[in-house]
Amino acid sequence: MSRIERNSMDQVAAPRRVGRRLPGLVGMVVCVLALTACGPKTLWGWGSNSSGQLGDGSSSPQFIPAQIGTDTNWSTVSAGGTFTVGIRSDGTLWAWGSNGSGQLGDGTSTSRYAPTKIGVDTNWKSVSAGGSHTLAIRNDGTLWAWGWNWSGQLGDGTTDNRSTPTQIGSATDWKAVSAGGSRSVAIRTDGTMWAWGPRPECTLLFSCGSDSGYLVPTQIGTATNWASVSAGTFHTVAIRT
Repeated sequence: MSRIERNSMDQVAAPRRVGRRLPGLVGMVVCVLALTACGPKTLWGWGSNSSGQLGDGSSSPQFIPAQIGTDTNWSTVSAGGTFTVGIRSDGTLWAWGSNGSGQLGDGTSTSRYAPTKIGVDTNWKSVSAGGSHTLAIRNDGTLWAWGWNWSGQLGDGTTDNRSTPTQIGSATDWKAVSAGGSRSVAIRTDGTMWAWGPRPECTLLFSCGSDSGYLVPTQIGTATNWASVSAGTFHTVAIRT
């Protein structure tokens, strides 16, 4: 694909190494972000940048991995539709890129072209960027969501957008979460799987009226051995133990 090719826009039909090893690679749609390996963790990005989702202060695309800023304390990063969220080693939350639905979480709908600190909390553990919404887990196991909510993908029981992190329920046993295009999936510490947002037939861009999906986290099946999960635009994959 053009977004991972070496300084070109030619399509690639098979996996090909790009530059040096960058574990922690994540990406969605047209933007790729990565963190360096052992030692200080710097942030790198490449691909489309029309909304500032690379975080380099511009809207120009990058065709090869380019370092974003000089900070060396990035812990995790997640690339959404046209925005990005990340957590630093001090537990602070950062976001940049498009913000039309409040998906950055800074209380505005203004796009940001460089990493912007979200709030003052220092207890963020993991974060996942979806199409236009964001999900995160804090160190205390609570679940938080913000951004676009047309079909209940935030899980707060409404279809109202949120422009700041909003706690979802009162459970304190969330282990992992993944934000898809317009859906959300998560795993609790007891190994159960949960999902919310549009029903499968509604994700295919068909209108389902007022019964468009699940507005709160809903348990999927009865299995208690789910280990990890990842939500795509129209599908979900998971691993059991």
